[in-house]
Amino acid sequence: MDQLEQVFIQGINEKSEKAFRELFGRFHNYLVMFALRRVRLLEAAEDIVQDVFVFIWESDKVYNSYLGFKAYLYELVQNRCLNYLKHKAVEERYMTYVQNFSREEDGDDLVQEEVYRELYLLAKGLPDKCRRVFELSVEGKKNDEIADILGISVLTVKAHKQKALRYLKEHAVGLFFFFCYHMD
Repeated sequence: MDQLEQVFIQGINEKSEKAFRELFGRFHNYLVMFALRRVRLLEAAEDIVQDVFVFIWESDKVYNSYLGFKAYLYELVQNRCLNYLKHKAVEERYMTYVQNFSREEDGDDLVQEEVYRELYLLAKGLPDKCRRVFELSVEGKKNDEIADILGISVLTVKAHKQKALRYLKEHAVGLFFFFCYHMD
């Protein structure tokens, strides 16, 4: 490992902001392209890479070598891409089920309206900002739009969405998959 790589890894281990800016500069575009070849959606690929960077920042893991760290980054992105694709497959199966069920009952609008009503009732148990992010997401707003509306970062929007999803998952198992479809 050359001196610059050693300094870089030491900076990552010490949570140096300079090292993380360098991490972004060195790897962001490559990792996004790597993820994009797997998930085929640019926004999803960028989200995956951003989540990996946040994970690295928050992790207590100590890295010993530059090559090992680089391999670990790509492995994290690969695993998150696989998880994303699995999640999408579950959503699609569930949405197919919901659509077929709705057609059979000839009440598609009624079923959807009831699900939204239940979600909004459950959302009242969320903290104010988290609930507002949830409501804007259900309205179809993208992460950057929500961030602009509420004057918060996109990362904070994602954190609120994750908190809302965990809460809803705990309190409304049947409605959770329907909600996930509308939170992307």
